[in-house]
Amino acid sequence: MYSTVKFIFFDVGNTLLFPDRETIHRPLTQRGIRIDPERLRDLERRIKNEFDALMMKDGHDHGFWMMFYTQLLKEIGLHDHRVRDELVTSIRNSANWNQILPGTREELQKIAKRYQIAVISNADGRIDQVLGRCDIADCFLTITDSGNVGREKPHPEIFRQALASLNAAPEESLYIGDVYSVDYLGATGAGLRAILMDVSGAYREKGVPRVESLVELRAALQSQDS
Repeated sequence: MYSTVKFIFFDVGNTLLFPDRETIHRPLTQRGIRIDPERLRDLERRIKNEFDALMMKDGHDHGFWMMFYTQLLKEIGLHDHRVRDELVTSIRNSANWNQILPGTREELQKIAKRYQIAVISNADGRIDQVLGRCDIADCFLTITDSGNVGREKPHPEIFRQALASLNAAPEESLYIGDVYSVDYLGATGAGLRAILMDVSGAYREKGVPRVESLVELRAALQSQDS
């Protein structure tokens, strides 16, 4: 299935880097509220599927993080739109996506021995700086940030510009991202193949290609070479 792939494009958020919840959730901890990580994972699974359903129904971006934190505050009984807006603003700041799993750089370097790798991210024009601070920016040949392109996934233009940056053909390219309606459908709609990086397990029953780590991704790619 992936034997003809020469180029791999990666999403960043919830694929390579993860949110700094301590910083983002400061408006909650200042009020003595701490959220269990498993509760956040369960909510992520639910909201991803609700968000996908809305995106596929009308094609409009309903604001994943607005949906996420609206539901979280509802469930914990905190009815304060100011807190919700603080949380949404903070998590949309690329600088707060600075948590990286051990071995990420090493796995990317291994993948880069076989493929040309790059980034396509919906961000604020500064994702290259965040990747640099996390010591993985140099793993990628190009970094395409929607904040600079002016188009966000799933719009085909951001994929087109990323492909052009490597002179890559869509049929030779694979995209790795974490949201079905944005990443999987966006990439396949632009002619690329796609695999979901499903760390939270939101798409275990979706019936589409998925992995839960870079190690699993590399194994899936290697299985095509054997």
